[in-house]
Amino acid sequence: MGPGHPRHGTGGWGEKAGPGGKDLEPSAAPKTVVVGVGNTIHSDDGVGVQALRRLEGDPRLPSDVTLIDGGTLGLELLAYVGDAPHLLLLDAVDVGERPGSFVRMAGDELTGLPCGASVHQLGVADLLATLPLVSDAPRKIVLLGVQPASTDWGTELSAPVEAALASLVEAAVEQLLRWSQETDAHVESRACRSAPS
Repeated sequence: MGPGHPRHGTGGWGEKAGPGGKDLEPSAAPKTVVVGVGNTIHSDDGVGVQALRRLEGDPRLPSDVTLIDGGTLGLELLAYVGDAPHLLLLDAVDVGERPGSFVRMAGDELTGLPCGASVHQLGVADLLATLPLVSDAPRKIVLLGVQPASTDWGTELSAPVEAALASLVEAAVEQLLRWSQETDAHVESRACRSAPS
């Protein structure tokens, strides 16, 4: 499967892995969505997609996570992420740091995301700006990325970005586990309040 095809849970890359072996439909609202953004033929620009591919085989991935190869789709991703309470974006992020530097943005940092920060500034910035227009569901959004060295033509990551890829994946797993634990604690708390005394 190519960009824009979501996979639920820990199914293999390119396999149908949703409930009953079916692809997740845009209307299904998963609890957590991870979108790997990038163009894999522009060297470091593809780091988000490369990280997503590594995540897919990670046994620590919570079962309520849907992985989406967002490629360079931008606003077309709204159908898949509009109602997700947790959205994790993986991308190359140019903030003028040393190539391979880790970047984490959340909350107000994302609302003021400068146009030149994400390599796909139009797609990611538009997606983040449009989300509140299509759904008023409360959500937590985190952008994890790596400072690119090069976004020229090429299918290989530069040495500093390749070296940072494992750390990016580890940060993504940590964020997903944190959200999963928060969700579990919230469900347990609601169950305790509704239990007869």
